[in-house]
Amino acid sequence: MRVALGSDHAGYPLKQRLIAELERLGHAVEDLGTFAAEPPVDYPDFCFPVAERVAGGRADRGIVLGGSGIGEAIAANKVKGIRASVVTSDETARLTRLHNDSNVLALGARTNAHEDAVRWLGIWLATPFEGGRHVARLQKIAAYESSHFLRK
Repeated sequence: MRVALGSDHAGYPLKQRLIAELERLGHAVEDLGTFAAEPPVDYPDFCFPVAERVAGGRADRGIVLGGSGIGEAIAANKVKGIRASVVTSDETARLTRLHNDSNVLALGARTNAHEDAVRWLGIWLATPFEGGRHVARLQKIAAYESSHFLRK
């Protein structure tokens, strides 16, 4: 699987840990920055390119990291076709894939233990989309996005 990652300075240490785990699992990794833990770094500068890689088919999945993961998910979700989810537990890691076919994982490096984040990454990568009744829901989201998404 091709995985693109991006983080701000707060997410940098966790990003390095996740890159090592992804490589250990045999995934192709594209690190889109930041490349140091020194602030200030604005997370949208790294989240938009990750989301664009996924939306454009140049990455299968994306991971965005920051202090909480919240702003990173908001930024990634501005890119058409992205379903970024903040994960905070084994169950949210599973459900975001199972029911929502999440294609971008958002994690908080300051709000979660890094060991937990590594475990959640594994769950998120391994969980397939369930399909079924969830397909119609995602189609509704995509239709809304297509009819309301403005590009200037």
